[in-house]
Formats: sequence, C-alpha cells, structure tokens
Amino acid sequence: MFALDVVSRIVHVATAITLVGGSTFLLLVLLPSAKLISEEAHQTLSQAVVGRWKRFIHAGILLFLVSGSYNYMRAIPNHKGDGLYHALLGIKMLLAFVIFFLASALVGRSAAFARIRENRSKWLGIVVFCAAVIVGISGFVKVRGPVTIDETSTSQPASAATE
Repeated sequence: MFALDVVSRIVHVATAITLVGGSTFLLLVLLPSAKLISEEAHQTLSQAVVGRWKRFIHAGILLFLVSGSYNYMRAIPNHKGDGLYHALLGIKMLLAFVIFFLASALVGRSAAFARIRENRSKWLGIVVFCAAVIVGISGFVKVRGPVTIDETSTSQPASAATE
C-alpha cells in the first residue's frame, strides 16, 4: 500500500503543478501577449492553444478525481473526529469542482458557456485564485497533521501532543 500511496500523491501533486502552472501562464503571460497580435493571428493562436490545453484539462480532471478520492479514503482513518480537517477538505473539494467546471467551460465549445469564454481572463483569474486557496488549504492540513484526542477530550495536532 505504501507504494500506491506514494504514486497517488505524486500523481495528484504533479497534476496540480501542471494545471495550476499552465493556467497561471495562460492568465499572466499568454493572454496579455496575445492582445498584441492581429485578430486573425489571435484567433489562430487561441484555437491551437485551446485544442491542446483541453486535453490536459480533461486528463487532469480525471487524474485529480482518481488520486484525490484515493488519497482522501486513505486519510480518513487518521482524521476521525477532526471536524476542521473534514470542513477544510469539503471546502477544497467544492473549490475543485468549481475549477473543473470553469476549466471545462473555458476549453469547451458549448454555446451555453460562450459568455465565459468571451471573458476568459476574468474566469481564468477565478480559477487561479481558487487553485491558490486549495494549495493553501492543502499546505495547512498537511503541516497541521492528524489531531489526537487526549483523556480530557480536547483535540490538538498530533505534533503538539508529542511535544
């Protein structure tokens, strides 16, 4: 199980690096730079980028769902009774679903989401912001570690309980 735990964690983090980094690059570098070229060149570039990027988005969503579900199921026993952990993970998951929706809408072709694509910078900014919040939550729960319940029924991080 240890090897599978490590592989799942690596897949999850590598997917996050790829998709968050790619989204940040699009928002801060590519979109502003594309404004400097002609409309025809801009359309050609946009179609080429979206055509390739959507493969990363769709594969990344699948990898996040599989590795995230596995990681969560493996972590549950270590966080039994830890309300803060479960609340933060719930927020993280909800934000992830917002990101999945927006990222899919941004690379999709559905007429229903054309308005999202027309304001790509705004929605990509929301994606990057949500991703930053998720990274913050992930870092906090990882450093905080599991909470232990002592004899007086007060909870504290396991690291504090051993000091």
